[in-house]
Amino acid sequence: MTAFYQMIDRSPPLPADLIERLSSVDTATIGHVEHLGFVGGDIRPLFPARVAGAAFTVAAPGRDGVIIYKAIDLLLPGDILVISRVDRDDIACVGGGVVAAAKAKGAAGIVIDGPCTDVDEIIATGVPVWCRGVSAKTTNRQFQIGGSLNVPIACGVAAVLPGYGVLADNEGVFVADRDRMRILADAALERQKRSVAVRCHLASGRSIFDFDKEPRS
Repeated sequence: MTAFYQMIDRSPPLPADLIERLSSVDTATIGHVEHLGFVGGDIRPLFPARVAGAAFTVAAPGRDGVIIYKAIDLLLPGDILVISRVDRDDIACVGGGVVAAAKAKGAAGIVIDGPCTDVDEIIATGVPVWCRGVSAKTTNRQFQIGGSLNVPIACGVAAVLPGYGVLADNEGVFVADRDRMRILADAALERQKRSVAVRCHLASGRSIFDFDKEPRS
C-alpha cells in the first residue's frame, strides 16, 4: 500500500504585534486564569527558552521520517513546529538534522509530544525544543507510513489547531486561537504589573490580605 500524506492549506504567521506582546508574557501568569491549552508538564524545554509563534501542526506515526521533512519544507519564518506522536511511542522524530533544517527555514521552535535525539546537536543550533525526554530510537525516511500536515492534533493534553498561537517558556507550553491568545496576553501583562507590587508588599513582611486595602496612586 502506498503511503498517504495529507496536507491542509497552511495558516499565516502570527501577527508581529501579538508576538511582541507575548514576548513579555509568562505561561505561569496565564495559568492563573486559564485551564485549557496547556500541553502538559512532562513536555519540557531542552534548555531555557521563550518563544511565541504560529503552530504548524504535524501528525507523525511510527518510524516515518518523511512526514517531518515534508513539514520542514513548508515552514515559514516564525513558525513553531508542533508534532503529535500519534502512536504514543518512544521513537524520536526530531534530531540534529531536523533541527538544523528547521533553523534554516526560520522556525522559532519545535514542540514534540514525544522524545528527541541528538541533544548536544540541538542545543548547538540554538533552536528551542520542548519534548518528552530523549530516545536513541529514531525515525527513518525508509519507513513511509504516511501522516498529516497542518491538521488538528493532540499535543500532550491540549488540542492544537493549525495556526493557533503558541507560547512556550521554561514553565510550559500554552496554545490558543489567536483572538483568545491576544485577550490573554493583554490580561497577563496587566496581572504581571500587579504582581511586581504584590511581591514588594510581601517582601516587606506584610500580609497578602492587606494588599488590596492599601491606596494605589
